[in-house]
Amino acid sequence: MASYRIDKMASTIRTIVSNVIHNELSDPRISPMTSVIRVDLSPDLQLARIHVSVMGDDATRRKTMAGLQNAQGRIQRLLAKRLTVRTCPHISLLLDESIRKTAETLDLINRLSQPDANDPPPADVEFSEGLSEGALE
Repeated sequence: MASYRIDKMASTIRTIVSNVIHNELSDPRISPMTSVIRVDLSPDLQLARIHVSVMGDDATRRKTMAGLQNAQGRIQRLLAKRLTVRTCPHISLLLDESIRKTAETLDLINRLSQPDANDPPPADVEFSEGLSEGALE
């Protein structure tokens, strides 16, 4: 179970990094549809894995992650300036595909739940000898 201190630090890092990505990085490769999803901190607060989601096609995601990896040192410096702790955790930026996969799954469910115009209407159900129509109600 994570402690309150780790959760609070992860929340603070998430807020700061999100602000830095949206307001202080001017790399044109970084998509404006970039979100910091979550931050996983090690128990000793020395390593922070920052999960980032990028909406768009595969090329946009690759370009954005390349821009973020290039700006990782700047993000680290700005984070260290704004955190009020003695040592700043070392950050690593990871692409989080969970939102995209969830959207694809929901789209697939919606497409499967829509009746197709080419499908015939359901046929009447035939009852076997042991079942009567009233038994199902």
